[in-house]
Amino acid sequence: MYTDTEGIVLRQIKTINSRRMVLLFSRKYGKISAGSGISEKGRGKSALAMRPFTLGRYELYKGRDTFNINGAETLKSYYGIGEDVDKYMSASYVLELTDKLTTEGQPVPQLFELLNDFLREIEHRDQDHGTLVAAFETKALKAIGYLPELRRCVICGNTEDAAVFSIKDGGIVCNQCIKNNRIDTNDTLIYDISFGIVDVLRYFLDNPLESLENLRLDEKRLKDLRALIKHYTAYYLDLGELKSETFLTWR
Repeated sequence: MYTDTEGIVLRQIKTINSRRMVLLFSRKYGKISAGSGISEKGRGKSALAMRPFTLGRYELYKGRDTFNINGAETLKSYYGIGEDVDKYMSASYVLELTDKLTTEGQPVPQLFELLNDFLREIEHRDQDHGTLVAAFETKALKAIGYLPELRRCVICGNTEDAAVFSIKDGGIVCNQCIKNNRIDTNDTLIYDISFGIVDVLRYFLDNPLESLENLRLDEKRLKDLRALIKHYTAYYLDLGELKSETFLTWR
């Protein structure tokens, strides 16, 4: 069956006879592995669409269990990302994270739109790429259905008196529930929220990425926020440190 879809290349692997296996995050089919003879180093109209940080439309042949990319065209190239090392590494991390958060063959339209928005915004962002990445991570958890409870106590539903963020309980916990359930606030999976970490997460969720252009978290708050997100994703998604994460200058 011949079909087409918009997509973003997450990565590709060279195989034999100048062919490649492309991991494509598509709007219609979700994440798919597809073979292709198209090289991103060529001069044809399809070449640019095979490069990272490009939104493209891909002509596919869909077999019973396989895909092949027969042709491609560029819809939007975020080439500016490749001109800055920090942007490149931050965007590479987000592509790898998107891979880890998704399952092949399961469309996630909200995450697809979010990834495209992220590439657009980071291309034009001059500094503090870590804040934008943290916002992406938070919104991505919502897109895949793993968002923690940030509006009310996860135990009793109380919307007031939030005291801590509990990784194990999956969100904020109020003072009364800490006492009633004898929760150990010294647990390494318990985070104090007195410095506004939950407020930042809520702000990320309530605002599009484009509105965060002038938001820059201080170094300590960004570090604490990403530690919370990292522990949360490790606990619920079994997601450890990614390869590209070691190259982030702001982590």
